[in-house]
Amino acid sequence: MRPYLTNLLKKIARMQLGSSQASVSDGQLVPLVKNLRVELSHALKESLFICVGVFSAGFGLKGFLLPNRFIDGGATGISLLLKNITHLDFSLLLILVNIPFIILGAKTFSVRFAAKSIVAIGLLALVVHFVEYPTITDDKLLIAVFGGFFLGLGIGMAMRGGAVIDGTEVLALYVSRKSSITVGDVLLLINLIIFSFGAYVLSVEIALYAILTYLAAAKTVDFVIDGVEEYVGVTIISNHHEQIRVMIVEKLGRACTIYAGKGGYGGNGERYDKDIIYTVVTRLELAKLHTEIDKIDDNAFIIMGVVKDLRGGMIKRKPLK
Repeated sequence: MRPYLTNLLKKIARMQLGSSQASVSDGQLVPLVKNLRVELSHALKESLFICVGVFSAGFGLKGFLLPNRFIDGGATGISLLLKNITHLDFSLLLILVNIPFIILGAKTFSVRFAAKSIVAIGLLALVVHFVEYPTITDDKLLIAVFGGFFLGLGIGMAMRGGAVIDGTEVLALYVSRKSSITVGDVLLLINLIIFSFGAYVLSVEIALYAILTYLAAAKTVDFVIDGVEEYVGVTIISNHHEQIRVMIVEKLGRACTIYAGKGGYGGNGERYDKDIIYTVVTRLELAKLHTEIDKIDDNAFIIMGVVKDLRGGMIKRKPLK
């Protein structure tokens, strides 16, 4: 199976080069085949994360929230609230509510991110509409806690796959970049509006339980990905540091800092000079960064740490094409 896959990747690489098989050497094909293999493996992993996220979120919605007329925060909460008011199909509302956020995501992040998010939200709409989940309980406390848990798990797993199934995080990131308001404050403001409207239209009790649902979902998302609003500081040590630097600047549109370093490890105690790259990205960009680094050096030493707060510098970037 593996030789067949390698030959297939070679054929695709030749097609990308636009050359005949006879005129392309194996030396030219090796980096292209490696890149294609890395792209394929990462795409499969990200697709798995998104699928698990979609089915988990679907279970939280149909097994807990929808049968009991509960609401949540974010775009999903808006869709649930509109369903309770208008009695329109929830799957349709889910897509319509998220469309503006996805368009914003295409401008803020990349078209690829927006396309993956459209697919994820479309899959969630199909799962909610066609998959029959059992109604687990009618206890309001259990509905709020576990409905929020499975919904948050789904949102977090989708983010691990480089997509979103709830578009308000994209809006919050966009507003945060354009102002001094933090992402957490933007999300809190959006959800306060949703819960207040829910208390007025439905009941105060449902709104209070909705707050529990939102808190359970938010904590679950934090557990899965440590929060979409957090930046991640990435330190990269590699013999191919110049290629990685060019990739970060040109492909990711991010700035980076180069430290002059000396290696302290060696069988004979030898020392050697090596540039150390430091950059800051968002959680949504980590999947793309790992993919591009693996193409250049899959043995690169990478250190990641959550950045709680940052100001100034080249944090903002132009949207990727």
